[in-house]
Amino acid sequence: MTFIALVVGGTALISWPAGRYMAWAMDPGTSGRGNANAFTNLFQSIGGSITRASQDWKQYMISLLAFNVVMFVLCFAILALQQYLPLNPDGKEALEGSLIFNTTASFTTNTNLQHYSGEVSLSYLSQLAALMWLQFVSAATGIAALAALARGLAGRASGNFFVDVQRASFLVLLPIALIVASLLVIGGLPMTFNGAAVATTLEGVQQTIARGPVAAFVAIKQLGTNGGGFFGPNSTHPLENTGFWTNALEMFAIIIIPMACVWMFGRIVGRIRHATVVFGVMLALLLVKITGAGYFETAPTEAFAGLPIEQNVGNLEGKEMRFGATGGPLWSVLTTSTSNGSVGAMHDSLNPLTGLMPMIGMWLNATFGGVGVGMINMFLYMIVGVFIACMMIGRTPEYLGWRVEAREVKFAMLALLAHGFFILVGTAVFAATPWGQNTLNNIGPHGFSEMLYEFTSASANNGSGFEGLGDDTTPWNIATGLVMLLGRFIPIILPLAIVGSLSAKRRSAESSGTLSVEDGTFAGMLIATILVVGALTFFPAATLGPIAEHFIYMNG
Repeated sequence: MTFIALVVGGTALISWPAGRYMAWAMDPGTSGRGNANAFTNLFQSIGGSITRASQDWKQYMISLLAFNVVMFVLCFAILALQQYLPLNPDGKEALEGSLIFNTTASFTTNTNLQHYSGEVSLSYLSQLAALMWLQFVSAATGIAALAALARGLAGRASGNFFVDVQRASFLVLLPIALIVASLLVIGGLPMTFNGAAVATTLEGVQQTIARGPVAAFVAIKQLGTNGGGFFGPNSTHPLENTGFWTNALEMFAIIIIPMACVWMFGRIVGRIRHATVVFGVMLALLLVKITGAGYFETAPTEAFAGLPIEQNVGNLEGKEMRFGATGGPLWSVLTTSTSNGSVGAMHDSLNPLTGLMPMIGMWLNATFGGVGVGMINMFLYMIVGVFIACMMIGRTPEYLGWRVEAREVKFAMLALLAHGFFILVGTAVFAATPWGQNTLNNIGPHGFSEMLYEFTSASANNGSGFEGLGDDTTPWNIATGLVMLLGRFIPIILPLAIVGSLSAKRRSAESSGTLSVEDGTFAGMLIATILVVGALTFFPAATLGPIAEHFIYMNG
């Protein structure tokens, strides 16, 4: 409990000043302090005439999509040609075509789903110039989209995407990443461009030890809710996570910017009390999942099931013993609540109902969520919740003075249901065909859970996995690559369209008859909306996977 309070509670406290700083960086007019407009002038001089025009939501969206197309093409080219490019001291060869597509889609969409092992497959140039660069700019895309959405709700122009993505990259992500990377180097993570080291063990056997610019890569992988590991074992690798303090620092890095994004949103729209309510709802749902994961993981594996209760050590399979039995479940919840995707334990080895907690985090996709896009996903739930609540009590649905009508609700529901559609249809197709059946290492409910988790992770732009699945095949690479692309951009485009639709109307002054978005009633309504939408969409699939596996385990 002390460790949970240190990580979650400490990060929540620091997120308040971090949110103030992000509001200053992304929207200089909200803080009234400093001269952030000087940075705007600098960014416009770098970007040229394309950065000087104010954009409406459609122009902003087109710029965002065009920028991501360019990112995709550049990353694809580097991965496809890495064997001919510099910074390849270990002579890495080209990846298979469908794997290049999957990896490029993964890092462009801030997912970082890895069907490869980084130290085995990729050169230093591929890790840095393709993947780590995308970890900055894909995360910056999410922060920029949230800033544009918040400005629209505040009744202002969306801004300019190219300026916003520079603000997010150079004023938010890069400074924090430099601090975290420096602390990780102090904590013992490698930071070198030398090739793999060759050591002789005490038995006289030669061992090749992969290394590289690990600290820089790990810092942004966590801060940008990216999650892709420099090494295949991710943050369970002793060179990605050397001890207790680096473990705590990496958990802090996973959730600090998603938490700060809520406060940034509140400052830009000018409604800090509203942001406080939203933050409280997100934090409550996060703590429920952490509590559930910790409790469910106290049940021992079959090998220890017969021990006396006083000797019960819980499920130790697939855990990092350096960090204790609770470290893995805590990490699994934090990383899937924030669409991060890094792992501190083997998720495939979690007890069935513990494994359900990360799935729930990705299904709801709004308990802080990815940088920027987590708050955007919560905005969708708020639109639906406000509409339902006001219709039930006979009031005109309004959110922050904007009248919510059928058009906005349709867009919100389309975005929410698309998430479930990609997960459930993809899982059903692969469960019914050799594409999925021939890649399973487990049969029955657990095998189903592995496929369900893979499509859940892809659609939620998370990137973690139940790694009992042989997912480096052409069908898996193509299918999850397409799901990642659709699951990334539909939930960004439709919320921007909602704000565009709202801002075309006349904004009303709030009165005593307006449903408040700053009290406990709104918080309860929001929680109910999230849980009802999530339960109706995903409960049947959960009963076929982790819930069924739990009862089979309980019955021996």
